[in-house]
Amino acid sequence: MREELAGFTIGVTADRRRDELAALLQRRGARVVLAPALRIVPLADDTELREATRACLERPPDILMANTGIGMRGWLEAAEGWGLAEPLRGVLSSAYVVARGPKARGAIRAAGLYDQWSPASESCDEVVDHLRSRGVSGQVIAMQLHGERQPECTRALEDAGATVIEIPVYRWAPPTDPAPLHRLVDLVASRLVDAVTFTSAPAAEALLRAAGDRTEAVLEALRGDVLASCVGPVTAEPLVRRGVPVSAPSRARLGALVRTIVDELPRRTVTIKVAGHLLTLRGHAAVLDGELHPLAPAPMAVLRALAQTPGRVLSRTALLRTLPRGADEHAVEMAVARLRAGLKAPRVVQTVVKRGYRLRVD
Repeated sequence: MREELAGFTIGVTADRRRDELAALLQRRGARVVLAPALRIVPLADDTELREATRACLERPPDILMANTGIGMRGWLEAAEGWGLAEPLRGVLSSAYVVARGPKARGAIRAAGLYDQWSPASESCDEVVDHLRSRGVSGQVIAMQLHGERQPECTRALEDAGATVIEIPVYRWAPPTDPAPLHRLVDLVASRLVDAVTFTSAPAAEALLRAAGDRTEAVLEALRGDVLASCVGPVTAEPLVRRGVPVSAPSRARLGALVRTIVDELPRRTVTIKVAGHLLTLRGHAAVLDGELHPLAPAPMAVLRALAQTPGRVLSRTALLRTLPRGADEHAVEMAVARLRAGLKAPRVVQTVVKRGYRLRVD
């Protein structure tokens, strides 16, 4: 099959660059559910940012911590509007520049500056350890924030004798329309998506907050049937802390993120020989002898249940548990009928009189 992700459904929690990520996944055949968990809001009142900028001009920083590309660009664009861009670049050009990741490094270099070091893990803790090992006593550190303040990092550097100037450029806010995020929570908890992508740690936290009393159900799904795919280790940290296994590329790029999903999801498929056919279960679809057959949630749920124990007879009562609440045994019969029609191979599912249904395995 040429489209590596055909048959799979993937949730996208990003706001910025969500269309780009969705296009990369759809190009490979995936069905995409867009559900921004957060949005980036530029600071409405730039007084605090202007004061932080003037503090850097009055007391040039010895060290610059560039945490995000969008934050560094926003800071320099704001300084341009105040007529302070050149003086700011002048003082920053003499600083020891730490770029926390590739996006921050790109923004630094686009501004004509040069970064001297980056952490392998892209984590704030590694940056703090590096700076403390170099020695920061008596030095001024300009810390460009990424959405939220980082009191632990700030305090650790101040305890080591540094003066920290925090540079607030933007903040995270809830999505304008929370309905898609709540729908994604339902889909994850019901295992109706195969993977969820995260491009920031706050987005991962926001998804779990949105889950409310279903948080444990969402975590249980992410620990098993639903792949959590993160753009990097910093993004993954809130999930790893809660015992969720994550997949992440070695380089924090959207293209690399998609490639890890392409590598990982097909490995999770189930393939069996049944009634003279080769049957593979892929997300919301079944592949029968190389032909993709998208299925509705109810027949797909029945097929998954039957495939868990190929050849074993499952009663209508057992299959009923796989369907949404409120369904009855007639709904099981309808789901089996739709499954047979969807596969265009009625002999795949065998009716065992007075007992239930099974896959006619070879």
